[in-house]
Amino acid sequence: MLGLLSRFLIFAELPVGLRKPTVCIVDSDAAIRSALSALVSTLPVHVLLFSDAETLLSDLPGEELACVIAEVDLPGRSGIQLVEEMVRKGRRVPTILLTSDSDVPTAVSALQAGAVDFIEKPFRDQILIDSVHRAIEMDAKQRGEASRISDIRERLGQLTPREREVLDLVVSGLRNKAISAQLGITLSTVE
Repeated sequence: MLGLLSRFLIFAELPVGLRKPTVCIVDSDAAIRSALSALVSTLPVHVLLFSDAETLLSDLPGEELACVIAEVDLPGRSGIQLVEEMVRKGRRVPTILLTSDSDVPTAVSALQAGAVDFIEKPFRDQILIDSVHRAIEMDAKQRGEASRISDIRERLGQLTPREREVLDLVVSGLRNKAISAQLGITLSTVE
């Protein structure tokens, strides 16, 4: 029981607005979409279903989107092309690709495109659940890093031109005395 509890702690650690991440399932077969939805819904997530990549791309969920599960062989745009298009649009959503006809070149293409996992059907339920869990953890980590970068950029934007000049010299490796001499300011000003 403790192992099960620890597996889902990541959901409790997410920011309040993200406590129920969205998982999109893209498969042309309604029965498979329904079965995958039932399985993924055992996690504390919101599930959205799509029959093809174009529909998902035209109605791409907002910030709550944490994971996409897509069939490789979709009508129109393939699952691999879906991953490539989301990356092109700047939406690096952890994506799990499923296939019933696996080969090494397809798996390599999927991972090179940016998929985080490539699962061959039929699979045990726990394999997909574990993969979704890892994808959501990855998404939470990416969001945390993006938030830290945004915070740093905001703070850098608040520096005066002179403070920015000093910071650039500090980052380049100069010592305070050298910065003081180069800018013609006192050592205490640099500090």
